[in-house]
Amino acid sequence: MRQESGRSMIEMIGVLAIMAIITAGAFALISTAFHTQKRARVTDDVANIVTGVRSLLGEYDDFSNIDNSTIFGAIAVSNKNPYGGTYELAVDASNSRRFIVSINGLSKSDCEGLLMKAWTDSIGYEESNHKDSGATGKCVDGNKNVVSITYGE
Repeated sequence: MRQESGRSMIEMIGVLAIMAIITAGAFALISTAFHTQKRARVTDDVANIVTGVRSLLGEYDDFSNIDNSTIFGAIAVSNKNPYGGTYELAVDASNSRRFIVSINGLSKSDCEGLLMKAWTDSIGYEESNHKDSGATGKCVDGNKNVVSITYGE
């Protein structure tokens, strides 16, 4: 009777298959963590931008003096967003007591995620009695989507 030692090829393939499943799961968790971190950073950036604009221009009757380079320089927030696009500020054409923060350069899924987020203190969120997100935009394929949020009175 002869004794065999070592592992069979079937056992090795089984171990490799288990390792592949664990690795795929880890990549999915890491990807989810990156998306969550980016959305949290955008939320923080928008809150800082809104606070900065209100503190710089709050003494005026309207926001018609909004200038992107001046505002971003004064509040020490970069106009670059974590999705590779930019943040932009504009006065609301229908009401100069309101300003719009736009998040540019979004993929379709990132656009959809930011549209569903509740943008507290935004005009749309407050006027809908906290039922709507407060953001507007149209999400299509590609990386040129824009989400806009209106703040002010």
